[in-house]
Amino acid sequence: MTRLDALRVGAAALNQGTLDWDGNLARIEAAVGEARAAGVGLLCLPELAIPGHGAEDLFRAPFVAATSLEVLEAIAASTKELLVTVGLPIEHEGARYDAHAVLFDGALVALVPKQALSEGPLFDERRWFDPWPPTRRVTTRVLGREVPLGPLELELGREGLRVGLDLEETLPSPALARARGLDVVLHPIPSHFALGRSALRRAHAAAGARRYDATYVMANLLGNEAGTTIHDGLVLIASPSRSSASDAAGDDVALTEGPRFSFRDHTLVHAPLADRAARRPGERDRLVLEGTLVRGPSRASLGAAARAGGLEASRFEDLVRALGLALFDYLRRSRTRGFVVSLSGGTDSALVATAVALMVRLARAELSQAELAARLADVPGLEGLADERALVGALLTTLYQATPQSGEATRSAARRVAEALGARHHECDVGPLVAGYVERAEAALGRPLDWARDDVALQNVQARTRSPMAWMLANVEGKLLLATGNRSEAAVGYATMDGDTAGSLAPIGSVDKHSLRALLRWLASEASGELRVAALGAVDAIAPTAELRPADRHQTDEDDLMPYELLDRIERLVVDERRAPEEAFALLREADPGLDVEALGVFLARFIRLFFQSQWKRERFAPALHLDDRSLDAKSAVRLPILSSGLARELERLARVVRAARAARG
Repeated sequence: MTRLDALRVGAAALNQGTLDWDGNLARIEAAVGEARAAGVGLLCLPELAIPGHGAEDLFRAPFVAATSLEVLEAIAASTKELLVTVGLPIEHEGARYDAHAVLFDGALVALVPKQALSEGPLFDERRWFDPWPPTRRVTTRVLGREVPLGPLELELGREGLRVGLDLEETLPSPALARARGLDVVLHPIPSHFALGRSALRRAHAAAGARRYDATYVMANLLGNEAGTTIHDGLVLIASPSRSSASDAAGDDVALTEGPRFSFRDHTLVHAPLADRAARRPGERDRLVLEGTLVRGPSRASLGAAARAGGLEASRFEDLVRALGLALFDYLRRSRTRGFVVSLSGGTDSALVATAVALMVRLARAELSQAELAARLADVPGLEGLADERALVGALLTTLYQATPQSGEATRSAARRVAEALGARHHECDVGPLVAGYVERAEAALGRPLDWARDDVALQNVQARTRSPMAWMLANVEGKLLLATGNRSEAAVGYATMDGDTAGSLAPIGSVDKHSLRALLRWLASEASGELRVAALGAVDAIAPTAELRPADRHQTDEDDLMPYELLDRIERLVVDERRAPEEAFALLREADPGLDVEALGVFLARFIRLFFQSQWKRERFAPALHLDDRSLDAKSAVRLPILSSGLARELERLARVVRAARAARG
């Protein structure tokens, strides 16, 4: 290693793939090579970077740990004169651990397993790994040599650098942290993207530097590795200031950070080691490697502050960039040729199509034409398409399908958005197909269908008739059909199964409709030139509607359901906070005393009935990108029985509370 007075410390963000052994190795070696060229002597790489972080139950397969060690041996060869830490699963005495390998001067010198494992809907470590006992220190034979396993102290070299590994989500107390006397603390734990998390991560880095009084280094992952979870690649190095002037000004930590939402395979951040404090008397020259012994709250707790409020304007750009990066990685890892969006002229489908076009714009701004074509090698002909609109046209197909209930306003809005984006747009009339289904149903039933008796059936047949054409275009063109549903619709089942739920991925499925409307307005009029899509204003001018009833019925989504802002507030109380119906009613009234008590009671009861009735629908929805820490994913986040009483007794209590409130108001 270089001398301490010249030592640079670094961390990388890696865009890894699940069990993409050769690709993951190449990206790690590229990051190590760039670090070496930049004069970095100590490099922190992310947790489970070797097999990929999103392997889930594949972590239980013994071959995953075995192959990870094979890759580790190849990585070690590239670490001459460097100290590198990198994450992988290991097996020891019949147990499986989430560990960090320490590579020093071309050899494996230690393995440090995690002690406190998190439990959460996105990454349930206890399902796949065992916690390492805090005080256990053993040796194990790995790659043909005996190495320490556990929280250890090692003597390496003569520079006296004291290094710690912080493998927790939270930090120990200041007294405990400072007592360790560390110079550098490495935090390789990645943080998935959610709105507001970047600020929390910066705060974590600054707090780490203060509490340890040491340079605090945070590695991360980048992109959409396994399908739904996104990492923004935010890498941070926080260095405590030794200047009394800085301390007096309150500017006691210098923060160095890398780019977020990069379309590259890796990013690297490095900074000089902070000035070391006075040497401790009698200290030997040694390098100390420590595992954290402090158990903190789960990974999900980091997002508590982000869940406190709605979508703020300052976060819209993060949301758009996260969508672009996630779709780009999903496209290349699914090895398909682009996306198809059934463009209805409404908010949701317009935003999904816009996200694809902005994906192209953002990738093109960072990558050369050759790099972009190489990353999307399964899409033919991209090499010769330098123009943004031509690229969007190759990757995005949109389709407007009219029925007798469709209006010119939605047709025109869909056309304007598609033209503005550069999509390959089609229009077709599926009215005759709908009429054919209705005819055959009437013949089978022996009676005519009418809106008074058959409202739901006549609405749903239109949505279902649109699905085959969208799938057919996707199949013929080798593209992915994107579902356009949102979280508000998922909560109450306001969707037609096998109709508007059709698709392989739901890009905005975790975002509520109230926030999506605000995002649409921001993109149409307030976003920077790079992200603005003025044509979305035509969509914003139309009240959200399924447009499945006759025009003289003036159907809108909020008339069918309730105001979307209220729906989101009810969902937070009933689903996120698990409040009883009468408790949610009281809290809503307390927050907004002007709410009509009778209408509020109706809306709250409607939400609860629909929420429990719709669990079977959520079981079948397309996977949704996780864009915040709220989720209705039936497989991980909100696991409910498909059949239940639907809180019948609790709704009876709510009805009594509403009657009492109405009587109290006179």
